[in-house]
Amino acid sequence: MSTENSTYKNVYTGSDVNVQYLQELFHKAGINSIVKNNFESGLRAGFGGGLPGQVQLQVQTTHYDEAVKIINATFPQG
Repeated sequence: MSTENSTYKNVYTGSDVNVQYLQELFHKAGINSIVKNNFESGLRAGFGGGLPGQVQLQVQTTHYDEAVKIINATFPQG
């Protein structure tokens, strides 16, 4: 599975808990996803970056529209 930026697109940014929940829903729908945590990556590399508690969930561009529908159904905008 390639993780190049050109094949994956950011679909959601939020708490780690929400991202884990969405990943489970995506998995059940057959959508591959990856998590990017720039804050944790920065700490491990010895410099700052990103916001604490905010992670990005990315899906393959071919599944982007389906993933957005799942997100909107799960976390409707009030």
